Amino acid sequence: MTTELTRLSAADLAGRIHARDTTAVEVTQAHLDRIAAVDRAVHAFLYVDADAALAAAAAVDNRLRCGDPPASPLAGVPLALKDVFATVDMPTTCGSRILQGWRPPYDATVTRRLREAGVVILGKTNMDEFAMGSSTENSAYGPTRNPWDLDRVPGGSGGGSAAAVAAFQVPLAIGTDTGGSIRQPSAVTGTVGVKPTYGGVSRYGLVAFSSSLDQGGPVARTVLDAALLHEVIGGYDALDSTSIDAPVPPVAQAARAGAAGDLAGVRVGVVSQFRGEGYQPGVLRAFDVAVSRLRELGAHVIEVSCRSFDHALPAYYLISPSECSSNLARFDGMRYGLRVGDDSSRSAEEVMSLTREAGFGPEVKRRIMLGTYALSAGYYDAYYGQAQRVRTLIIRDFAAAFERVDVLVSPTAPTTAFRLGERVGDPLAMYLSDLCTIPVNLAGNAALSVPAGLSDDDGLPVGLQVMAPALADDRAYRVAAAYEVARNAADGPLAHRVPDLTEDRLPPPSIAEVVGR
Repeated sequence: MTTELTRLSAADLAGRIHARDTTAVEVTQAHLDRIAAVDRAVHAFLYVDADAALAAAAAVDNRLRCGDPPASPLAGVPLALKDVFATVDMPTTCGSRILQGWRPPYDATVTRRLREAGVVILGKTNMDEFAMGSSTENSAYGPTRNPWDLDRVPGGSGGGSAAAVAAFQVPLAIGTDTGGSIRQPSAVTGTVGVKPTYGGVSRYGLVAFSSSLDQGGPVARTVLDAALLHEVIGGYDALDSTSIDAPVPPVAQAARAGAAGDLAGVRVGVVSQFRGEGYQPGVLRAFDVAVSRLRELGAHVIEVSCRSFDHALPAYYLISPSECSSNLARFDGMRYGLRVGDDSSRSAEEVMSLTREAGFGPEVKRRIMLGTYALSAGYYDAYYGQAQRVRTLIIRDFAAAFERVDVLVSPTAPTTAFRLGERVGDPLAMYLSDLCTIPVNLAGNAALSVPAGLSDDDGLPVGLQVMAPALADDRAYRVAAAYEVARNAADGPLAHRVPDLTEDRLPPPSIAEVVGR
């Protein structure tokens, strides 16, 4: 029974719980047992609160037992939360030593909406420190491993959330996407990951990396599950000044419509800039098969050129570090979190310097320095200002493309999951992992990654990225759901091919390894 429950979709689990064919407590315990069985190998979680999760599940069961309707379509379903969202009852570390053990005094809006919907939060997932990375190797608490191959990365920065879903530890998770940190991990772990329209999901209580780019969103194993979660966490929030005061697009309705398998009349643009040098041949072959399937479903497919996308990567790596330099200035050892050298012989400036030296990892320091330089006097216009002009060109390219097509498609990532340690010493190679995802963040549009089968190079998952205009998230869901049904019919659900992790456990990271990072 335990194994069966962990293999079900969130929608199926909710249906069984609400019909009282099983209980939320049974479902929650099944997933807690799965975490206990496999997380020593995967290391997807930084914190699990079994008692609080079982209490939240029992509250859902009591409500149903009294004859009250479920609080939401996902009431009673377990979820993992990326450790960048504030939680009053669990630590929020952002994968950093500088916030080790810190418990916020409030919940993020996303956290609050999940609780109000009856979603059962099992714990917090591992991540690249302050969401800076593409492999989840930058966490101060050790790397997460890809359930498909434990010697490979799960992507980043939200590798913990994607790996937890892929390993059947949870059916749902929340991530954040600044330059691809939901979609790229989903691509390399064979899961569904969504970056909603910027401002479509509240950022209140999301610890900021790059405020004009950060966006929370769903991770799931099916398009419908992601859509149901999107509707729970989405919507206007007066506490977030960038929140859009507009209804959440009808994403669940679109996912159900797409599952009917008809894309007649839908115009799909293939971005010509997203292929060629640097792309793994097996990824491109899987992508071409995916495009052929969209044609078979009735879509009208054309090639679209967006020339400014070639400049998206350098623009992003000026804008995001600049914003990170400003946002991370608050972590100074004075008000909360880690404090080093706190004695009467040291000045406040010395304490701040020692704290930041000890508390931040190499990638965070690299980006702070890049951003500070780009914002410095005499360089602002040449670097940050110029990058913002490129951003405007990218927005215009998207606008022109969406006059011709309804959605754009591309590979989600140029390669499948690379080996742990392979790119740690080569930041540029690591940054190229987000080549296909970054333009969407710069423009503020919606996009998602849906599994596109396995690369014939190495047998690892490939993602199909579907991009839509701002506030037209439902278009991406419709196309992705139709494709998902067609691919599953031909090849079977990708998730069911994940290796049995209980047969190949690894020890957890040692204290020496964690402290040494």
